[in-house]
Amino acid sequence: MSPVFAVITFIIVLLVWKGVKIVPQQSAWIIERLGRYDRSLTAGMHFLVPFVDRVAYKHSLKEHAYDVQEQTAITRDNVSLVLDGVIYIRIVDPTQASYGVSNPIFAVTQLAQTTMRSEIGKLALDESFEERERLNANIVKAINDAGQTWGIQCMRYEIKNISPPQSVLKAMELQVAAERQKRAEILQSEADRQSRINVAEGQKQEVVLQSEGSMTDQINRAKGEAEAILAVAEATARGIEMIAAAIRQEGGTEAVALRVAEQYVGAFRQLAKESTTVLLPANAGDAGSMVAQAMGVFDTLRRERGAAIAAAQGPWQKA
Repeated sequence: MSPVFAVITFIIVLLVWKGVKIVPQQSAWIIERLGRYDRSLTAGMHFLVPFVDRVAYKHSLKEHAYDVQEQTAITRDNVSLVLDGVIYIRIVDPTQASYGVSNPIFAVTQLAQTTMRSEIGKLALDESFEERERLNANIVKAINDAGQTWGIQCMRYEIKNISPPQSVLKAMELQVAAERQKRAEILQSEADRQSRINVAEGQKQEVVLQSEGSMTDQINRAKGEAEAILAVAEATARGIEMIAAAIRQEGGTEAVALRVAEQYVGAFRQLAKESTTVLLPANAGDAGSMVAQAMGVFDTLRRERGAAIAAAQGPWQKA
């Protein structure tokens, strides 16, 4: 191989290497011609003018995550917090990212730190823990507003850790323990209250049921006694009717006299059994006179009853 051919081959390879560029997918290259911006190359094969055009910047259009270093921020109630986070960004305008700022990634992370300190200063300690989502959204909005001229878009920002001082941590632990104790006591008191209410309701229902049972028992007893009285009265009435019918028959009067004499003698016998001292009428031995008196009373009542019946029937018979 002659030296001339080797030189020509080297020149051709150099021209191809300088003039042909292959841009990967999701990448953008910035081309400068004689030190001035010329165009942006997207994915694919491109041809450049050797020694005139050059690749000044190479940018990846993918979304990237970058750590935001720990920093100290002071809350609205003057509590120092140590915070760190992670930021997700991507380049949306390669030209602005190349000429708008010298180091876009460094600029965005520094802006994220300063914005986070500013947003933390607007919140109290308790709010900084409770309002993480709102805090992240405010940081993303501030970065996007400031990064419009940099060709970079912040997709999202997440706070990883919030570390308060040890004294604050101990105070927060005591507060949480006190809050839990308070909730436990409230729940216990509610349980005791409900238990007492249930016991009182049970006792009330028991008293009501007992009174209703007692009332039902008294009603049933009264009905039973009334039915018993009616039954006794009916039996007595039937007995009297039967006695009256028997008296009206032949020999009824003599039977009544005999019955009265028997009861008279039985009464004196019963008195002698119950007491050793007995008071007797003057004619106690004259049972016949006593029976005669009883029969006289009976005859008088019977005659008066017959006269009353006749007087009642007289007007009807005249009519």
